[in-house]
Order: sequence, then C-alpha cells, then structure tokens
Amino acid sequence: MMAYSADMTTTLTNDLDRPYPLDRATIDAFRAQGFVHLKQVLPPEVLDHYGREITRLTIALNTQTLPLAERTTYDRAFLQVMNLWQESQVVRDFVFGKTLARIAAELMEVGGVRLYHDQSLYKEPGGGITPAHADQYYWPMATDRCVTAWIPLQAVPREMGPLAFYAGSHHSALGRDLPISDESEAAITAAMEAQDYPIVDAPFDLGDVSFHAGWLFHRAGPNVSTTPRSVMTVIYMDAEMTLAEPTNAQQREDWAKWCAGASVGAVIETPGNPVLYRRAAA
Repeated sequence: MMAYSADMTTTLTNDLDRPYPLDRATIDAFRAQGFVHLKQVLPPEVLDHYGREITRLTIALNTQTLPLAERTTYDRAFLQVMNLWQESQVVRDFVFGKTLARIAAELMEVGGVRLYHDQSLYKEPGGGITPAHADQYYWPMATDRCVTAWIPLQAVPREMGPLAFYAGSHHSALGRDLPISDESEAAITAAMEAQDYPIVDAPFDLGDVSFHAGWLFHRAGPNVSTTPRSVMTVIYMDAEMTLAEPTNAQQREDWAKWCAGASVGAVIETPGNPVLYRRAAA
C-alpha cells in the first residue's frame, strides 16, 4: 500500500477536479436509459488514497453486529454509513470533487448540483443481493433532477455483485411505492420483465463510475467472492431542488436527517446540502 506525501496528496486532490468530457450522445443515452457507465473517470491512485479512508470509516462507524445469517435481506446486502464527508477532511475532499459533480450537472442538464448525502456501501464476502428498488422512493424531492454516482473503490467483477440497471425503467411508475425488501425484489423484477426493460449487469473496471437517475430501478447480485466490495456513492440534486411534502415515513426520516432546516416548497439549501458545482454562465 503506497504512502502519500503532501505534494502527492495535492496532486490527487487536483485529480478530483479535472473535467471529464461528455459528448451529446452520452447525455442523450442517460436521458433515454436512466443511467450511464463511464470508463476511466478516476485514476487508480486516487481511488486507493481516498478509498482507504472511506473503508476505514465505514468499518469504524458501522453499527451492524449481527452475523450475516441472522440479518434481514436488506442488512445482508451491505454495511452502509452516510455523510462520511462530515467525519473526515480526506473524505470531504473526495465528496466535494468537481469531476463527478460536473458530470452529474451535465447529465441532468441543470445549472448546478448540491449534495443530498454521501453513502458508503460495503458488501461483505458472502453478502446477499441488493433487492430491486428506486432510490427516489426515499427522497422528499420535488422533481426527478437527482442522480447517484456509484464509485467502486476496486474492480467489481460479476461475482462481487456489481450494480445492475433496468435500462429505461425510470419512465415506469410501477414499483415506485416499494422500499428495498424481498417484496420489492419480486414485484419490481416481475414488472420489469413484463414491460421488457432489459437488465444491464456489466462488471466495473477500476476507475469506472456509473450515474443513475433517482427513479431508475436497479439491483445488485450477491458477493460470492472472498473479497469485500467497497463502494462510495454520492447523491447529487439540482442546485435549485425544492423540498416536497413527504409521501411516506422514509421520506419524513430523510427530511429530518439529510435536509434538516429545509421547508416544504423551498430550495433545499441547508448547511448539510452545499452546492458542489455550478456551470459557467453562457
């Protein structure tokens, strides 16, 4: 494992801000399919440096103590810790990087993006499936201008359970009322098959990053390898996103946790939801 000097760390931080070129075809594909899987977005040394701190904090702050066999389907899917940016300057630098935030803004074709929250996802060896679901079920947002960046901290072959997307399914409302559960896995899978939404289940090379829309249905397979699958996610929303009246208990909980101080109908501009990128005026 490499040690990093102060100068090397500065270089790595700069690598988090470098523009990643997107062409019109990629933006159109995101609009049509609800996701994109981008190659060579972040250098391996960046993922090594910041990934070590993300993994360390995930293990240290995780509160799950039950053996895998005694957990629910949801809890077998992964260990998760949110808003690591508030726990470490190193992780803050990663989450506040402009490379990913710029991609999010350009894919959604908005003037800027702010942070909803970050979330590390650590699928242990032997960890189970991540049931099919749509993230925005949990988010009290007034529009669909929100996107999750899924950032593996190592290569993710199929045996480790890469994220899999039902292409185009953000156009379907069936299943939007279901939280992550055995029920969502069965009902959404059936709905996707009935509507002919194909599932895209590709492995991730080191440096790949995917972006998926809030209402896109997705899942992940189990980790049948002997290696943990460490992933960082950052959820971006339109910088002008307003808070919607919650439609379920989970959205009320998210309002209290991640948008504390925001008011229904007003822009979600709290200290916990900083603007991460604004596009230059034309």
